[in-house]
Amino acid sequence: MNVFVLVRTVLLALALQVYAISVFAALNIQHWTTAEGSEVYFVENHSLPMMDVSINFRAGSAYDTLATSGAAAVTHHLMTLGAGGLDEETLTNRFADIGAVLGGSFDADRASFKVRTLTSEQQAALDSFMLVLHKPDFPQSVLAREQARIIAALQEAETEPDSIAQKAFMQSVYGMHPYSMDQNGEISTVQSLTVGQLQQFYQTHYTAKSAVIALMGDLTTDQAKQIAERLSAGLPQGPAVAAIPPVTELKASSVKKFPHPAMQAHILLGQPGNMRGDPDFFPLYVGNYILGGGGFVSRLTEEVREKRGLAYSVYSYFMPMSQLGPFQIGLQTKKEQADEALKLVMETVQSFVEKGVTEKELAAAKDNLIGGFPLRIDSNSKILEYLNMIGFYKLPLDYLDNFNQHVGQVTVSQINDAFKRRIHPDRFATVIVGAE
Repeated sequence: MNVFVLVRTVLLALALQVYAISVFAALNIQHWTTAEGSEVYFVENHSLPMMDVSINFRAGSAYDTLATSGAAAVTHHLMTLGAGGLDEETLTNRFADIGAVLGGSFDADRASFKVRTLTSEQQAALDSFMLVLHKPDFPQSVLAREQARIIAALQEAETEPDSIAQKAFMQSVYGMHPYSMDQNGEISTVQSLTVGQLQQFYQTHYTAKSAVIALMGDLTTDQAKQIAERLSAGLPQGPAVAAIPPVTELKASSVKKFPHPAMQAHILLGQPGNMRGDPDFFPLYVGNYILGGGGFVSRLTEEVREKRGLAYSVYSYFMPMSQLGPFQIGLQTKKEQADEALKLVMETVQSFVEKGVTEKELAAAKDNLIGGFPLRIDSNSKILEYLNMIGFYKLPLDYLDNFNQHVGQVTVSQINDAFKRRIHPDRFATVIVGAE
């Protein structure tokens, strides 16, 4: 790399850091409701001539039924593959021709779409974006093609130890609750989906009253309001989608073992964890960094990898959702060491719950979490994702402003109390794929 390129690279990095700091320092989330009942969250920022818009719906896999498992994911996917009478190639080219990027995400709670565009091209980008949202075609030929592709992927997943373990884990933790269903559906249900079912799912779940719209970037408040009204007005006008039912806590432990020719055993264990807006969120978040979320500085890594060499990687995490999302611990180890590794993990977690954390561990965790936070909000797109989360899960508008303050206020006693009340190793669901 020559000196000119090096200097330019350094200056760009510094500029992005200054941009991130300025955006965060000036972050002012505006919130209102459209005439049709959609919630809107907007951050105005004119540092770049860019606009990011996203829209979230209560249309994740937890809104499937056992008989139609996969309908939510297929509906979300096909909405981008033909709309307003335009086939997928034409639709894709309309975005590409103006440099706009269409994206989205899908999980158990929600389905979302987003578009990023230069503000000079916003009208054309929004016109195409609204076709996807307001006039999806669900072509029969495209459905048949995608059914074949999805079924092939599901068949392949049935042979992969990671996929087998994750599916069995969610079923063990959630039983008959909607969170137990595979987000991609089942082979038998996907292959029987019809265009009519997808259209019905769209009409029922992509309603204006269930929509959460987030806008970020080079827009005025008046412009953002006009865009939000257009987005909301063209959506189905049915009632708001009902909330996902509460999760039942596990009453006893369980162990499921699956033979597999893989060289290593894949182990997952855990229980229902916490939800968005949970009063224990920050003690559990900081505590989990110490337990298994902090990589090489976590207790699980120290005990399982560094001291005994039983696994290359071992982790734990909370995935808060609308209802209690999973608390999960995972590792891979040699088959002949599976029982030893699992026993050590359980002992480590049990000791963590019973004895708690130290002031030294807490101080190190806070330094890392607070120090790394600016990287999580260093672009419009990242801030947009936080707007989505704040809006969809009804978190406080000052959530980002106060995040580091909440982390800094967590105490040893709060972590120890939260883990004793919330985490129960004697009720863990355990899955071992590749057990001997």
